[in-house]
Amino acid sequence: MREIVHLQIGQCGNQIGSKFWEVISEEHGLNTTGIYEGDSDLQLERVNVYFNEAHGGKYVPRALLVDLEPGTMDSVRGSRIGDLFRPDNFIHGNSGAGNNWAKGHYTEGAELVEQVIDRVRSESESCDCLQGFQLVHSLGGGTGSGMGTLIINKIREEYPDRIMNSFSVMPSPKVSDTVVEPYNAILSIHQLLENTDMTFCIDNEALYDICFRTLKMTTPTYGDLNHLVCMTMSGVTTSLRFPGQLNADLRKLAVNMVPFPRLHFFMTSFAPLTARGSQLYRALTVPELTQQMFDARNMMTACDPRRGRYLTVAGIFRGRMSTKEVDEQMLAIQQKNSNYFVDWIPHNCKVAVCDIPPRGLKMASTFIGNNTAIQEIFRRVGEQFSLMFRRKAFLHWYTGEGMDEMEFTEAESNLHDLVSEYQQYQDATTDLDLEAEDEEEEEPSSTATTNVQSRVEVNLEPVTETSEDTVYE
Repeated sequence: MREIVHLQIGQCGNQIGSKFWEVISEEHGLNTTGIYEGDSDLQLERVNVYFNEAHGGKYVPRALLVDLEPGTMDSVRGSRIGDLFRPDNFIHGNSGAGNNWAKGHYTEGAELVEQVIDRVRSESESCDCLQGFQLVHSLGGGTGSGMGTLIINKIREEYPDRIMNSFSVMPSPKVSDTVVEPYNAILSIHQLLENTDMTFCIDNEALYDICFRTLKMTTPTYGDLNHLVCMTMSGVTTSLRFPGQLNADLRKLAVNMVPFPRLHFFMTSFAPLTARGSQLYRALTVPELTQQMFDARNMMTACDPRRGRYLTVAGIFRGRMSTKEVDEQMLAIQQKNSNYFVDWIPHNCKVAVCDIPPRGLKMASTFIGNNTAIQEIFRRVGEQFSLMFRRKAFLHWYTGEGMDEMEFTEAESNLHDLVSEYQQYQDATTDLDLEAEDEEEEEPSSTATTNVQSRVEVNLEPVTETSEDTVYE
């Protein structure tokens, strides 16, 4: 069985994570203490993806709960599903990271990280065939962002060939909890760029909008927002947890979704989303689901997919439905909106179908899109970052923990590169490439090669000079 080890880090990560385990346990027919009370054999067929079977038929989540302060852990322990988790897997410090990325990554977090990696090791060793890791954290605070990326780096060193999958809550313009959010976010994105295979970007502002506009809630709570995220998380991993007609595991998903290694930031959505009162008035059909999951208002990331183009798309459908109809609907959407999909990746829609719907629904679908419009998020955070960094505001909190200003500059330029990469592929069209090829045939010294040569020379010159100097000294 292909197992997944789940880590939740920081306050945000732990709140979303515990909600996720509630949703998952319910889908597999487990009660709040992990005893099976379900009604279908299919629920237990692949329960091992997320749960270990313990003494007396109890199923224990393969989850680690990590935080630098004890508060969040205590509230999880005291919650409805507190008895579900293994007590050894609660790992917490006592000082907190105080919204400071450097504390989470270099000082407080670094003291706790060995303990976390030990637990990861023991969870991984008890797996038959470990598929990968999924990590839930936010990028605005200190623990989720600083310690979260530190843990990712350490796991990456030890398990370089396993899939690393992160659900990252991005800072959004209207819902900002802390002033230093742009610093923490950009330092984290700098790490995520190099060390994760897939990052699902989630955004409080977009979640609020869905609750207000679509679900018609007047006062959405964090519980409601977290539930939305969990439905998506449960959707992404459905085809690993239940047998279906078409299966997509994490690695297949990554291979089909990531055309260039750095562009692995996805936007997600979930359907059906209807206000409580109007559920009776809508038919749940495949066309309805397909329509809704591509709807810009249902995206859980605060950027408009219509301003960019889809590089790749994955749709995961759940419930009894005809695969043929699903394929037809996906194709129809692609043909109707062909200018929103890049034309140099043919067949860039991947579909997975699974027979078992989520609890309380006849059918549902989860959408994952790799769209160039996600650069809006990075742009926005980047602008806020440079406003503060130019004045060196709040910088002493980070340098005081042993960080260097160079690290900030490096992270910022890495982010700018990412944005321009997205832009480059958004503008790329097949016609342009064909024109470029024609030009190359005419002129043997193509502009592209001269460009690369000059860049190589620029990079090499200073290096050789300095090395000669040192020799003479």
